[in-house]
Order: sequence, then C-alpha cells, then structure tokens
Amino acid sequence: TKSMAVELGKEGITANCICPGPINTSLTEFIDDKDKATFGRRRVAVRRYGDPEEVAHGTFNFALPSASFMTGVIMPVDGGFWIRNA
Repeated sequence: TKSMAVELGKEGITANCICPGPINTSLTEFIDDKDKATFGRRRVAVRRYGDPEEVAHGTFNFALPSASFMTGVIMPVDGGFWIRNA
C-alpha cells in the first residue's frame, strides 16, 4: 500500500487498504453462532463479529473528495481485533 501510494501519488492517485476483522458473510455461515459469539467475546474488542455494511462504511470514507490527501493508509475495520490480539 505504501509503495503504491508513492508511485501512484505522482499521478494524483491515492492507494489505501482496508483490513477487515471477523465479518458475518457467506464464508462464516457454517460457523456455529455460539462459536462465533465465543470468539467475538474473547478476541474482538467490541465483543462480536462485524457486518459487511460496517466494512463498507469504512471503505466509503476513502472515496470521499475530502479524503483526497489520504494515501498509504492501512485502516483496520475490525472491531478492535488487531489491538486485542497485539
């Protein structure tokens, strides 16, 4: 992301990265709800899996004109999964 930001910045293009945590999707449907709840309580600061809409809101911020000076950013949208497991 940072290398891309440097290279593409010359052309006025921004490059950023979204890092989602555990999200309720079709890929997690097979996981038992009780197991997901246990994992969320133990490993995620907000104590739950996220929803795709929550990741979309984080992603949307990068598309706003007001974010034109933001580049090379690695943004976790993970409910605190990363900090809880640091």
